[in-house]
Amino acid sequence: MAKAQADSQAPAPVPIVLCADDYGLAPGVSSAIRQLIEAGRLSATGCMAASRFWAAEAPALAALGERADLGLHFTLTGMAPLGPMAHLAPGGIFPSLGVLTRLAYSRALDQGEIGAELDRQIAAFAAAIGRPPDFIDGHQHVHQLPVVRGAVLARARAHGAYLRYATEPLWAVLGRGIAVARSAAIALMGRSLAREGRRAGIPGGSSFRGVRDFSPSEDYARLFPRFLARPARAMIVACHPGRVDEALIAADPVTGAREGEFSYFASPRFAADLAAAGVRLARFRDC
Repeated sequence: MAKAQADSQAPAPVPIVLCADDYGLAPGVSSAIRQLIEAGRLSATGCMAASRFWAAEAPALAALGERADLGLHFTLTGMAPLGPMAHLAPGGIFPSLGVLTRLAYSRALDQGEIGAELDRQIAAFAAAIGRPPDFIDGHQHVHQLPVVRGAVLARARAHGAYLRYATEPLWAVLGRGIAVARSAAIALMGRSLAREGRRAGIPGGSSFRGVRDFSPSEDYARLFPRFLARPARAMIVACHPGRVDEALIAADPVTGAREGEFSYFASPRFAADLAAAGVRLARFRDC
């Protein structure tokens, strides 16, 4: 009797969003993300509609559209744009993140050109999935950059999408002690987007976690519970599960770490860690 009363008084698990980035980057990444969604181990994924693999990988994901939030992982680095971009990609390939960041902070980007490419990627997403994206974020957090964020805010408002506000208090970043410099830089860079978006009434995450260094020495199964400490409603945790294939090796330096994440999320230990932290996976609307 006493145990039943204690159980009834236990706080309900906090709903959080666990979002896998980079769907469409490579077939091995996409298949791993689909498997985890089917198993109830992810609640969102960000899709790279600019990827050459998107058209082939999108239909299988569309079939899972009621089981997870499906968003646009807006891409402005490394790949080919979906249309002409005379200023940013005169040779037909997006620049590196460093070049894009320098152009953004020097206000040398053409917002009309950025907006047109964002519209093309949203259209490619919607054509394949059958609806506009549930959310918009950016590959390598480019959605937070000056000029880019103006285009992102306008489209999120127009399509009723939520945004991934990648902000986190610096005390929380320091206390977590994971990839501190990188986490702090992303959080500081995201403050303007979060401030402007919330002022405009665009829903978004209350806390952003999951940033790591992707070092071979990192043990993801030991790291992840630290991302869950002191959970908050509408908290978004980013992750990068996948299987390594030739396409991934050619496209991205993060390979083996993706397999480590995939193995952890597919394991009983992950479910036990969620329960121990007092959280449950949820769609953003349920947060």
